[in-house]
Amino acid sequence: MKRWFYLSMLSVLLGPAQAGSLSGITPDEVQELQTKGALVVDVRTPEEWKKTGLIPNSKGLTFFDSVGSYDKEGWLKQLKTLVKSPEQPVILVCASGKRSALVGKMLVTEAGYSHVYSLDKGVHGWSAESKPLVAQ
Repeated sequence: MKRWFYLSMLSVLLGPAQAGSLSGITPDEVQELQTKGALVVDVRTPEEWKKTGLIPNSKGLTFFDSVGSYDKEGWLKQLKTLVKSPEQPVILVCASGKRSALVGKMLVTEAGYSHVYSLDKGVHGWSAESKPLVAQ
């Protein structure tokens, strides 16, 4: 009886189990995962892509517009055309890592993706490590 009680309390405290996970990763880890088939998706706006460029072999797919609005269902529909399966690793990129982490959390908790990553410090961190960017 006690064991059941403790397991029940543990599940309440931890919340429901998630099918996937969201992890922050470094630029070197992004490059390594890309060689293994991970999809890199830049969620910034086209104006931001023009200023800095994109990570090589990444796809630009704006999530938030310039005023912070978004169309989650429309964005997910577009993402599904790029992703082979929900198990394929997806690496999200923004300027600093904040927006990509928010989108990543949604992919894991609401859309059922199992391997989602957010580039730590975003494109700013990527550039700080002198990693290449492709002009847009």
